[in-house]
Order: sequence, then structure tokens, then C-alpha cells
Amino acid sequence: QVQFVESGGGLVQPGGSLRLSCAASGSIFSIYAMGWYRQAPGKQRELVAIIRGGSTNYADSVKGRFTISRDNAKNTLYLQMNSLNAEDTGIYYCNGKLFGGLDPRDFDSWGQGTQVTVSS
Repeated sequence: QVQFVESGGGLVQPGGSLRLSCAASGSIFSIYAMGWYRQAPGKQRELVAIIRGGSTNYADSVKGRFTISRDNAKNTLYLQMNSLNAEDTGIYYCNGKLFGGLDPRDFDSWGQGTQVTVSS
């Protein structure tokens, strides 16, 4: 089973940018469908971006500001986040699988995530 370790979070001012990374173990990462998720304080975990094959999809709240990408040679998933605002604050997680949906409820285990705080 592939495991994931997120990094790259931090404190950023509104309008700023961050790039998150998700390092994956296992040689089959390249064929996993992957997602980035976030959990804001007091809210449920939500899916913000998906990459499946050559296709990407985004939650409406991040469309045009966030970009998901992957480097299979490095076993790494990325999330470039631009024009950040306070509503983007939360813990960001990555997760993925070979088959099936990428809804947060589809997963039993999660990494430790990386904290993103957008504040002046």
C-alpha cells in the first residue's frame, strides 16, 4: 500500500502563494488517482483537487487559483496555491488509490497533513 507524507505548509499573507508537496512511497504511485484535501477548523474534510490520468478537476472555491500536478519520476504530488485568502486556512492532506472514488469518506487512513494559515 502506498503511503503519503505532506509538506510545504506555513503562514502566508492574503494574496500570497505556497506550494505543497506529497511524497509517496511505492513504485505504483504513477498509476494512482490522487487528490488534495483540506480540513478547516470546525469543518469536515473536503476535496479540493484531483488528478486522474491526464485530467484534473478542482473545487469551485479554488478553481483558477490552485494547480495540482505530479512528478511520477520523483513519486511526488504537488499543489500550487496562488491568491490565497483566509478561507484557504486549514490542514492539507493528500491521498489516492488505484480504483474507485476519491471522496474523503472513501479513505480509512490519512497522513499527518500540513498546516496552511493565511493571515495578515
